[in-house]
Amino acid sequence: QVQLVESGGGLVQAGGSLRLSCAASGSIFSINTMGWYRQAPGKLRELVAVMNSDGSTNYGDSVKGRFTISRDNAKKTAYLQMNSLEPEDTAVYYCNAGLVRVGLPILSNYWGQGTQVTVSS
Repeated sequence: QVQLVESGGGLVQAGGSLRLSCAASGSIFSINTMGWYRQAPGKLRELVAVMNSDGSTNYGDSVKGRFTISRDNAKKTAYLQMNSLEPEDTAVYYCNAGLVRVGLPILSNYWGQGTQVTVSS
């Protein structure tokens, strides 16, 4: 079994900062990508940020310059530092990982349960 557990969400005023964490656990052989997506009420889930195993990153246009993704490969943990938060950033943030499980040599996609981020104006 593989689990992705997010933490760090909450309520913050506009202009403030939050840091999300996502810890992967279980029978993991290797992690290819780790990243964050978000879904606001009535909207589709969208990319926030993703980091590949080589350290390359990709950000959604709306968060470029404000959010930073990082990874600690030894801890199998990804982080999302969110600065200059805006009310439009309010959403449930989901961790996502593309990984290979021990004994199952295929790349599989996993999601966390989500953490709420609310930015007040």
